[in-house]
Amino acid sequence: MKMLRPPVRQNGAALLTAMIIVALIATISSAMVWQQWRAVQVEIAERARMQAGWILAGALDWSKLILKEDAKSGKPTALSEPWAVPLAEARLSTFLAADKDNTVDDDGPEAFLSGSIEDAQARLNLRNLFDQPNNKIDANQLAILQRLFQSIGVDATLADRIGTGIQDALVPPGAPGASARPPLMPQHLDQLTWFGIDPATIKQISPYVVLLPVPTLVNVNTAPKEVLAAIANVDLGTAQRLVQFRQRTPFKTIEEANAQIGTTLDSLRVHCGMSAFFEVHGRLRVS
Repeated sequence: MKMLRPPVRQNGAALLTAMIIVALIATISSAMVWQQWRAVQVEIAERARMQAGWILAGALDWSKLILKEDAKSGKPTALSEPWAVPLAEARLSTFLAADKDNTVDDDGPEAFLSGSIEDAQARLNLRNLFDQPNNKIDANQLAILQRLFQSIGVDATLADRIGTGIQDALVPPGAPGASARPPLMPQHLDQLTWFGIDPATIKQISPYVVLLPVPTLVNVNTAPKEVLAAIANVDLGTAQRLVQFRQRTPFKTIEEANAQIGTTLDSLRVHCGMSAFFEVHGRLRVS
């Protein structure tokens, strides 16, 4: 009489198949949950980005309004005016709570906005280095930049490198002195690395120089003492006296500034009127 063995192998195969199916379902479920979580996180990040953009755009419009009102006053652009007062970090919910039409979500994250407006013509414009009519470097502007670099502890020879780079970028092709391989013209200071200027040096000179699309005059009422000293070719002490005087009474004419500095400021390099270029800095912090 034959004895039949139990189907051990068949039971084991069925159990293994069941385990594989369970593992596969668990993997698919985990992947679906992860994709759903990732989609939610992307949506949250995108919403936060859009909200931050709206807030910063509103801050930019606010800055434009302040500058327009300042221009209507007809007064010289000076650091004693409302536009020059930085906006200290403020909680946005305090502004929203003042509007009865808005509801403030106490459970949501807090947003803080701060910023400032700076007169771009308070700094030396590197665009002035290029003498457009003659397609060459302006020797006087180059000398001013060299004096400025010396006063702030930067290698003065870098002024020649910057001037040469700007000249190569702006001289029209085919004109005398045109570069065979002209570089791109930088649009902001960070791009001075194209001329071989290291980032640490760019950070050091950024409070005193600027890159604007057209040549500009320096505003005597907003320029730092280092810039004024370089333009007037005087020591920092003399330039500091000019800064102290303008804090009480902004200059309305170059002659008033000359009387205080004891030398002659070239009206082709400086002005005491209203500036045309400003920089707006805004910072949004969410916690």
